[in-house]
Amino acid sequence: EVQLVESGGGLVQTGGSLRLSCAASGFSFDRYAIGWFRQAPGKQREGVSCISSSDETPHYADFVNGRFTISNDNAKTTAYMQMNSLSPEDSAIYYCTFGSGRCGDSTYTDYWGQGTQVTVSS
Repeated sequence: EVQLVESGGGLVQTGGSLRLSCAASGFSFDRYAIGWFRQAPGKQREGVSCISSSDETPHYADFVNGRFTISNDNAKTTAYMQMNSLSPEDSAIYYCTFGSGRCGDSTYTDYWGQGTQVTVSS
């Protein structure tokens, strides 16, 4: 059974930084992608970042604008997202996603973490 364990998040002031992590386990496929979506109150869930085990090319939503960096560990089963220059517009619940294939494949979002709250105060 695939399990995703998220950590990080919290409260930070505008301009501050946070780091999220997501550890995946219990899977058996060879190629997979891992990343984050976020959802703010009253808004639709949106993709934030993603990285694939096959090519390790990071993908970002336009609104990231160079502020976030996604990476993974040597085993490629834990992903990290360093978020810098945070603004109140970044406040949301951030969900780790994981699945077989590459970023953008429909299977990439087969599994979801429990979510972690990020709150940026003005």
